[in-house]
Amino acid sequence: MAASGQSQAEDGVVCISASDMVAAHLLPPVLARLREQAPGVVIEVVTSDALSDLRRREADIAVRHVRPDQPDLIGRWIREASASFYASTAWVQRHGHPRTADEAAQHTFVGFDRSGRFLEYLRQHGLPIGSDNFSCYAENTMTNWSLVRHGLGIGPMMDDIARTMPDVMRVLDDVPPVRFPIWLVTHR
Repeated sequence: MAASGQSQAEDGVVCISASDMVAAHLLPPVLARLREQAPGVVIEVVTSDALSDLRRREADIAVRHVRPDQPDLIGRWIREASASFYASTAWVQRHGHPRTADEAAQHTFVGFDRSGRFLEYLRQHGLPIGSDNFSCYAENTMTNWSLVRHGLGIGPMMDDIARTMPDVMRVLDDVPPVRFPIWLVTHR
């Protein structure tokens, strides 16, 4: 609104919706810079994976991994990100460092669901594993990542986030990273 001449003040509340891992690990430094540049802006962070929070006006801005297809939302592509497979350094010391998709079959994973959706995704990504490869499950991404960090198995994570944590290391190095977009989405 300031850019269009409708308002000169940079103040008020802006609600930003992002997934729990993005909200906890990627947004804080961005929001700290924003706070320095616009100290009158108050940020409310809502952790959610649903685009519907924007459509119901529960958030002003959303950080998402998909381009919006609803006509009342617009998206701006920010960049491409990647995710790879990680395990705790303690887990690697105990179980070795699996590097190939075939080696994955001999190791445990932390799953996201027992319905088989995540297992099918891993199989489509070239990992020949079955339900017996999972030591535990957690649908919440923060909980899932905590289980990986505590040595319960291998799990995927955004490379930008995993690189900030010295207690984990990339495994399955020969398996290509998953690439995905990061979109900034808002109301038209």
